[in-house]
Amino acid sequence: MTTLVARIKILPADLAVNLDSLLSKVKGNIPNGTSLKSHGMEPIAFGLNAVIADFTLNDSEGQMDLLEESIKRSEGVGQIEVINVSRQSVK
Repeated sequence: MTTLVARIKILPADLAVNLDSLLSKVKGNIPNGTSLKSHGMEPIAFGLNAVIADFTLNDSEGQMDLLEESIKRSEGVGQIEVINVSRQSVK
């Protein structure tokens, strides 16, 4: 089965949200068969930062929807934006 990499921008609900805590809550909510590959912080404006996270998941029906919903349900998440989805290269 093909593995996908999804890059998702996660915006906190407000400035008071600790991004490290937010990321650990997101990690705890992602569905089985999905993993957090890497992440970074991106400044947005006026002290607000977003998390840019790369998730790996199986290329099967409904997996992307499950991932998006699990991130949105995480405490402290304001909104998300899927930046890119591509196949993971095999080496």
